[in-house]
Amino acid sequence: MLISATFSKPSKSVEEKLGKPYVKVRIWKNPSPSAVSSNAYVSESFTEKQSFTKNLSKEDAEKFVEENAGTTFKNCVERTDVQEITYLANRHGEVKKLVKKLSAPVSFKTNKEKKYILKEGIPVPFLIELGVMTKDGKIVSSRYDKFRQINRFLEFIDDILADVRKLCCGDGDFSGDRPLRMVDFGSGKSYLTFAAYYFLSEIKKIPCEIFGLDLKKDVIEHCASLARKYGYTNLNFAVGDIAKYSGETSPDIIVTLHACDTATDYALKYAVEHNTKAILSVPCCQHEINSQIGKNSVDENSPLALFMKHGILRERFAALATDAIRAELLEEKGYAVQLMEFIDMEGTPKNLLIRAVKKQGSESSSSGKKSASKESFLNELKVKQTLNDII
Repeated sequence: MLISATFSKPSKSVEEKLGKPYVKVRIWKNPSPSAVSSNAYVSESFTEKQSFTKNLSKEDAEKFVEENAGTTFKNCVERTDVQEITYLANRHGEVKKLVKKLSAPVSFKTNKEKKYILKEGIPVPFLIELGVMTKDGKIVSSRYDKFRQINRFLEFIDDILADVRKLCCGDGDFSGDRPLRMVDFGSGKSYLTFAAYYFLSEIKKIPCEIFGLDLKKDVIEHCASLARKYGYTNLNFAVGDIAKYSGETSPDIIVTLHACDTATDYALKYAVEHNTKAILSVPCCQHEINSQIGKNSVDENSPLALFMKHGILRERFAALATDAIRAELLEEKGYAVQLMEFIDMEGTPKNLLIRAVKKQGSESSSSGKKSASKESFLNELKVKQTLNDII
């Protein structure tokens, strides 16, 4: 039985054969217990700037491996329940097939076995409304990635609650007079915003006020109507630009999930200026530095020159550089910062999470020592980075 297959090193014919200039394709067995034959497998195909996901039948998945392993893609690693098969093609088109028997058969475990905060089988009204759950609490098979993503984010929120409570309330606790305040910048359809409100108010029984901000008026109006429908009186939404937002009350937690490019920087700036106690940010589309660098951006003798030679490496390097700078800046401002995997790459390629929690006794937004290595790094690349310029 096919468990997964990963294709890399595309040939020149990849666009002609598959319709787009894919650089990598992954196929894996659908983990949903409710998956049917038509969506027994999931595939995600990556170009240099986009990813495309679709469901496959068992026959289609196996056919894709048969037709593209070692041809359309020069490298392929196929895993079944009993063996691992590696296809390697040389420049002459000759394909070598290496078979490695597994010492023990792979047992494919479904996500049903994982203990999630929001559990399958227990209907959650907003998840039903947003198309993630059926009315009897089953996860819609095509939305399992979203279900896992929501639960993963709730785990991160749960992890920081004790620190946030201590920073906000000392030895006390949140109350109706002093609720936990959270802002979701770039809330979009607000899966996470609703999930956070439900988790805090219904599961943890913590008085809270949550606010979602996004540029799309129709989406915000729909989210606001859902909040009213379910009686979520302390969950509010507004249309607005993160860069121009000015809230009346300083939030305790700021969340950004895939706020595009410099929108993440303005969310982090707001958090720092308002002495936010914790930040959970999953950046997206870090184009700013990538747009400033090229093959000749650095001296050929620079240790960074290797990253400039190939477009895909420059793009990934620029994204990592952007988030490294952001992390360094938050540390300068008195935060304990961790860069973590948000969710595995099978769920989303945008999987780096910045978790920052204010250090005890570091109340000033200007606390912290300037990083010489950060400035040296920016100078070496001859680039500017928005957060570095605005805080």
